[in-house]
Amino acid sequence: MRFSSLVSAAVAAGPIVASAAGTMGFALGNKKSDGTCKEGSDYTADFAAIGKETSAKVVRIYAASDCDVASLILPAAKTAGFQVVLGIWPDTDESFQADKAAVVEFAPKYKDQVYAITVGSESLYRGNFTGQELATKIQDVKSAVGTGFKVGTADSWNKYADGTADAVITSGAADILLCNAFSYWQGQVLSNATGSFYDDIYQAFGHIQEKAGGTDKIELWVGETGWPTAGDKYQHAQPGVEEASTFYSQAVCGMVDWGFNVFFFEAFDEEWKPKAVGDDGSVADETSWGAMTADRTAKYNLKC
Repeated sequence: MRFSSLVSAAVAAGPIVASAAGTMGFALGNKKSDGTCKEGSDYTADFAAIGKETSAKVVRIYAASDCDVASLILPAAKTAGFQVVLGIWPDTDESFQADKAAVVEFAPKYKDQVYAITVGSESLYRGNFTGQELATKIQDVKSAVGTGFKVGTADSWNKYADGTADAVITSGAADILLCNAFSYWQGQVLSNATGSFYDDIYQAFGHIQEKAGGTDKIELWVGETGWPTAGDKYQHAQPGVEEASTFYSQAVCGMVDWGFNVFFFEAFDEEWKPKAVGDDGSVADETSWGAMTADRTAKYNLKC
């Protein structure tokens, strides 16, 4: 869907409501470029770079116990004036229990720094749980961590739009839902990338709000979106600095300016990552998705 068509559709779509201005955040890895775990000083440097180059004051991480990230990032966030969405990886019982334990231990100690807690990242997309199974895990975490925390999950936009996540939405377990949408991984030509992204998010948000029974029942974010600056062409999607800059300024900043909350994937290049495989079986490089290089240098203008 072209952008002009999307705007017309959005006006007619009904319940989606946004504030005057959205909030920008970044996905943040917990490893250095060589694949070893970050230390507290690395998160301090990460926050300094994000604060300098962007307006963001919130980041999301994916597995609270991996590399001791919860214990390291929360003190650094407090000093830097940032907040963190703590992630719990529920796909194995071992990771679920370890991450939950880390959240239960450290979130109450740094309550002002914990923006929210997500249980799962594209677990429904990978088919690891049913909606009801994931809702049960979210409720488990809510009970364990206690009151005063927003708890939810993050998943691909189409798993919200097609009803897979309905049990999560209607159970009352989720306070916050993150919807991931990548025009690049849909093989979109750059000229249609913004429109495709907006269309995906409007389908997901609209369905969530319909099932939730209102626009103010569940807090909604774009959980991940981005464009690589180097690597392999994926169908019609061409990586490059100019392409990534265009997507950032048009799609990401446009969404924030329109009043929606967005996490950009990701803050810094992760050079240690292996190649990823797309839905069509194509192999693509995932080391160059950062808005900044691994040494924290901005690749293009990151001010919205």
